[in-house]
Amino acid sequence: MSATMQDETQDAEALPPDVLDAGVGRGRANAERTCLVTRQAGNPDRMIRFALAPDGQVVPDLRARLPGRGAWVTATRAAVAEAVKKRLFQRAFRQKDAHVAPDLADVIEAGLRDDLRQGFSLANKGGCVVTGFTKVESAVDSETGVKALVHASDASADGRRKLGQALRRRYGDAISRIPVIDDLSGVELDMALGRDHVIHAALVAGAGTAGLLARWRRLHAFRGEAATPGAAGTVPTGTDAALPDDAVQDDATALRTGPPEAGG
Repeated sequence: MSATMQDETQDAEALPPDVLDAGVGRGRANAERTCLVTRQAGNPDRMIRFALAPDGQVVPDLRARLPGRGAWVTATRAAVAEAVKKRLFQRAFRQKDAHVAPDLADVIEAGLRDDLRQGFSLANKGGCVVTGFTKVESAVDSETGVKALVHASDASADGRRKLGQALRRRYGDAISRIPVIDDLSGVELDMALGRDHVIHAALVAGAGTAGLLARWRRLHAFRGEAATPGAAGTVPTGTDAALPDDAVQDDATALRTGPPEAGG
């Protein structure tokens, strides 16, 4: 046996016995999962599940619904990159020939962006999205206010500034509680919302709002850009505001990132 194969065998044997879950529909509901990289057990909502396809391809299971035993990694780009570099998927699945795409982290981020676009579509169908500068400004000034402000990534600095000023007038020091989403281009927003020339939008309270915010937060956490309090509404991505306290309550089912209630 070569030194490399011997090392991989020893490392596989060193992995915790519960490093793979029992598969969808099996095991205890909401049980903790063990990260391949940190070897620590934690909440599956903060991890990404991976499954082994019949052709030997390791695939990300963002909804944790694919059949078969699965491996879990902390949901950050850095953790996934380390798992790929150290061949931890091959060791966990005990398949030295299992194929892992070298750009797996990029594949996952693209999937999370798709998930965010779907979140916009669902929120729009639920009547939670207001578009157009004037309507957005009115929504901000309304009695109920907004849950988040949305800019196309290619929106002008002037439009961002003016809506930021509107947020400041409406919320004062509490402005940091209003997330600013500017991850998608105008073209992507047009496609997600089924409208033309979407540059500015706002999220209002409704069944789809929390789901969209959680998808947005998951994407930023994966990038290592967790949302933090800041000058919401005035600057592009990079100083995102903290989510409202109720951002995960009115659509919690739609944004679970871990296994379904049956376990797995």
